[in-house]
Amino acid sequence: MSERKLVHTARMPIRWGDMDAMGHVNNTVYFRYFEQARIEWFLAIGTPADPAQQFGPVVINAHCAFLRQMRFPGDIEVATFVGAIGRSSFETIQEIRRIDQPDVLAASGGAKVVWIDYRLEKSVALPDMLCQHLTDGAGQS
Repeated sequence: MSERKLVHTARMPIRWGDMDAMGHVNNTVYFRYFEQARIEWFLAIGTPADPAQQFGPVVINAHCAFLRQMRFPGDIEVATFVGAIGRSSFETIQEIRRIDQPDVLAASGGAKVVWIDYRLEKSVALPDMLCQHLTDGAGQS
C-alpha cells in the first residue's frame, strides 16, 4: 500500500433509514458516509465543492470494500487519508469504524479527486494552498 497521511476524521450516526431490507446498512450508504466525511474535510480546509467557484474538486472514481455489516443504532468514525498526489489530482483513502468497535474495520475505500476549472470542465494544477494541506495534514479534526 502506498504511503498515506491522515487529514480528517468525521463522526456521524448510523440512521434507521440507512438500513435495507436485510437489516444492515445498505452498500450505497457507505459511499454517502465517505462523501460526507470528504465534504466536511473540503470545507475545513477552504476548498468546497462549489460550482459557483471557478475551481474545485471533482471525484472521478470511488471504491469500497465492505468488510463488516453495520446496523442501527450506533455511531461511526470515518478517517480520511491522502495518498498519491499528482499535478492535478490526489487519492483519498477512507476507513469506517463503529465508535464502539474502534479496532474493527467495517469498510475501506477511497476516491480519486481531480482539481478542475468548472467552467472549462478541464483539470488544472492543484493550487499551492491545497498542496500544503495535502502534504502536511492540515484540516485534521
